[in-house]
Formats: sequence, structure tokens, C-alpha cells
Amino acid sequence: MARTSNVFARVEPEIKEQAEQVLERLGIPMSNAVSMFLRQVVLQRGIPFEMKLPQTARLNCGSLTREEFDAEMEKGMADIKAGRVYSADTIEAEMRRDFGV
Repeated sequence: MARTSNVFARVEPEIKEQAEQVLERLGIPMSNAVSMFLRQVVLQRGIPFEMKLPQTARLNCGSLTREEFDAEMEKGMADIKAGRVYSADTIEAEMRRDFGV
């Protein structure tokens, strides 16, 4: 049998309990799941899942002052001039994906 080493981690009790319930249904002990995660970190040379910041709230034009609105419009015009534009189809697909619209 291969030598092993201990890993100690602090996690919120609720998260640990929920994870244990899922892993139990899968028939995987917690220590095996942690080992699988660490092996994937090594194999992929990084975190083995996508990590993203949460979506930011959409800009509400009605809440902007005239100066803020003008500044946002200027940003948009600068994007157009710089070629940073997207088709309506691309935007619709992203909104469906991100917001279920």
C-alpha cells in the first residue's frame, strides 16, 4: 500500500455535511474525494474546475445622473470606434446562458 500523508482543512460544518451526504450517495469516502481533487490539481496544473466572479448587476440607466449617463454613452461610443462590437445574436445567446432570458 502506498504511503499517505494527512491533510487538515477547515470548512464550514454545513458544507462538510452536505458534501458527505453527496459523497455517501456516490459511494466515495471523503478522503478519496479529496485525493481525487488533489490528483486533478496535479494533472491539470491548476484548479480542476472553472472559477468565475459572480455576475455583476446590469446597469440601470434610470438610476444614473445625466453626467453618469453621458459617461456610459461615451464608453459605448469608444467601444464602437475601437471595434469592440458584438452581434445581436451573440448578445442574446449570452443573455440566455447567463440570465435564462
